[in-house]
Amino acid sequence: MTTIGTERPDSTEVETILGVDTHLDFHVAVAVDHLGRRLGEASVPTTVKGYERLLRWAEGFGPVRCAGVEGTSSYGAGLARHLGAKGIEVLEVERPEHRRRSSRRNLEKSDPSDAEAAARAVLAGEASGLPKSADGTVEMIRALRAARRSAMKARTQAANQLQGMRVTAPEQLRRRLRGLSTKELVRVAARFRLGDDPRDVPTATRFALRSVARRYEALSEEIAELEAHLDRLVGQVAPELVSLPGIGTDSAATLLIVAGDNPQRLGSEA
Repeated sequence: MTTIGTERPDSTEVETILGVDTHLDFHVAVAVDHLGRRLGEASVPTTVKGYERLLRWAEGFGPVRCAGVEGTSSYGAGLARHLGAKGIEVLEVERPEHRRRSSRRNLEKSDPSDAEAAARAVLAGEASGLPKSADGTVEMIRALRAARRSAMKARTQAANQLQGMRVTAPEQLRRRLRGLSTKELVRVAARFRLGDDPRDVPTATRFALRSVARRYEALSEEIAELEAHLDRLVGQVAPELVSLPGIGTDSAATLLIVAGDNPQRLGSEA
């Protein structure tokens, strides 16, 4: 861990406020005191040991009042959970506008200033948003729903690929498959009987069709398994919500994920 400018100010009642600029492999933090005086800068890896080192470093200046963390739902999620588990209040800080619009090139030069800006936003009361706790059933739903969405996207790609391969297949094979729905095409192609060594275009095409069709079937099984888990979890968390007309598991899951595991963090009914 690298620290810069860690001189302790003359005060017997120092409270530390952390600001953290988050990244994939490391986080940069700046500590200020309750009067806004800069206490120091630190860089730690995004590991549990790194988070513990960061907290010990910050507590060396005085009790940590709270921390302003960028990206608590992405790169900062692990740190936010760790600090929360230690009883440190964590506030979501908006990523600076120039960071949202610029590329990653040379951004390390602005990391300490962005971290300091996060700490000062907390001190000024401009970072009042509590992050999602991501430690309960809703986080489980979020993870499963993300897997389901990617599986459905992959299955759609497989279906489109099958349709395209049918169009360009040799004439005899194309005639056999013409007019079949996607499900019928999958069922027929997945059961093609072939050897292990295709030696001509028709055989290679049938081999490819069978491969993609079986991929489609495997993805369908994966989606069904994920949907069963989602139905159970959403029904446990929000049975009243899924009982409403027009609200299915996916819609209910979307609303739950927006609210998070700690919906009390939301300041209004809206």
